[in-house]
Amino acid sequence: MSLFTRSGFEAFVQGFAGITQVDQWDSRVAKVGDKVFALLTDGEHRLTFKVSEESFEILTSLRGVSQAPYFAKRKWVSVEPDSELGEADLMEYLTRSYRTVSSSLTRKLRAELGIVE
Repeated sequence: MSLFTRSGFEAFVQGFAGITQVDQWDSRVAKVGDKVFALLTDGEHRLTFKVSEESFEILTSLRGVSQAPYFAKRKWVSVEPDSELGEADLMEYLTRSYRTVSSSLTRKLRAELGIVE
């Protein structure tokens, strides 16, 4: 399963509680509580997700990883399929992105979505 394919991306993010997936911005977008935490662009098959400030500095220094267009101010990265990051690393970063974004939701909404703290 490659996260850079629509089926692989969808299968992986579907494992998180309370998510929805929509087609938006020429991408497959994963949201939790209407907040984006990851997306896969249709044409370029790039993964885009939110990272911590420290991870942003480290990741954007790697081959195949750059600041995400329109998202960079908020510490989002865009990853090409031939980047230095392996599949396990990408899964970990997507999980962290989900946790970061879902933690910003209200306690009530997290409970409604079945998100366990």
